[in-house]
Amino acid sequence: MTIHTKIKKREYKGLLFLLPSFLGVGLFWVIPYGDVIRRSFFSAVSSEFTGLKNYQTVFENQAFRLAAANTLRFFCICIPALVTMSLLIAVLLTRRKKGMHILKSMFLLPMAIPVASVVLLWKVLFHSQGLLNHLLELLNFQGPDWMNTDASFFVLVVSYLWRNLGYDIVLWVAGLGAIPASLYEAARVDGAGEWKCFVKITLPNLLPSLFTIVVLSLLNGFKVFREAWLVAGDYPQNSMYLLQHLFNNWYRDMSFDKMAAAAVVTGSVILVLILLLQKAWEGGDSI
Repeated sequence: MTIHTKIKKREYKGLLFLLPSFLGVGLFWVIPYGDVIRRSFFSAVSSEFTGLKNYQTVFENQAFRLAAANTLRFFCICIPALVTMSLLIAVLLTRRKKGMHILKSMFLLPMAIPVASVVLLWKVLFHSQGLLNHLLELLNFQGPDWMNTDASFFVLVVSYLWRNLGYDIVLWVAGLGAIPASLYEAARVDGAGEWKCFVKITLPNLLPSLFTIVVLSLLNGFKVFREAWLVAGDYPQNSMYLLQHLFNNWYRDMSFDKMAAAAVVTGSVILVLILLLQKAWEGGDSI
């Protein structure tokens, strides 16, 4: 048996091991999403082919515009803030060897809190007569009605940062741990300071981790709908009306054609963003 034949057999064995995963992805993701794409071109009532009419209806819908604008605003604020804050805290934690595991556990604690408990915390803190406004009154400040004004959007932002900060910190710490200490030692021997070591060594070596963390943070951002829906229901204050609220309402109304078209648009935008991020990181690695 030649070496070439052995290599071919190993490749076939590898494909056989991957086949169950491919079948699962195809059965539970590719085929259903293909059906969503098909439904976006047909009427939900008559099942007639409507072309791009569903997409036109979605883009002309005021609720979709509001939800898309709020969701985009939410991610543009939350993702940079979360990535930056978690990176800074992770760097500080890696330098503080004593008690690092306890501090990491403290940051991860919000992820372990059930959603129902988080909702209860929201209601206690951010009600118009809640704890936060009571504390502001003690300081002679008049607090807003947090959940019924534009301030509700920033409540959503704070909740997202609070729940996901620890998760990103752990990912950053793993990336920082993979950087050889000899690089820092050599740089310090050459007279490099802390800032130069961070810019020239830490950041370039964290690019693969950065791509993973940004993508996971983006996907985790869609989970914030749970808290928003449990606190404010199907129709919350306008500033926190997200795409998930829209999909939920259209599903309840059985507007499957509009929901399918909106899902295709949303999925396409997310895919393009991820591909652009991947291209940017690959370009950064080649420099």
